[in-house]
Amino acid sequence: MQELSRFEGIIIKMYYNDDGKHHKPHIHVLYGDDEAQIGLDGEILSGKLPTNKYKLVAAWLVLHEDELYAAWNNAVRNLPVAKINPLA
Repeated sequence: MQELSRFEGIIIKMYYNDDGKHHKPHIHVLYGDDEAQIGLDGEILSGKLPTNKYKLVAAWLVLHEDELYAAWNNAVRNLPVAKINPLA
């Protein structure tokens, strides 16, 4: 598992070789006791986040779409994944 970014108390991670359960590119988002798996398209696949934190993550996804798909392509091949800038 690789931490991609951290901002506003939100931790965003991507697991290596993690394309089996959800069958679509996604991230794991942790905030306090909440956790969600969110597709790179913004769809909540499982779990939950407070609405205001989900909106921040959704904005971050849009801003870093190309970097996220590159990270996903590396992660499913067990290759190193680069950090991505936090939401500024």
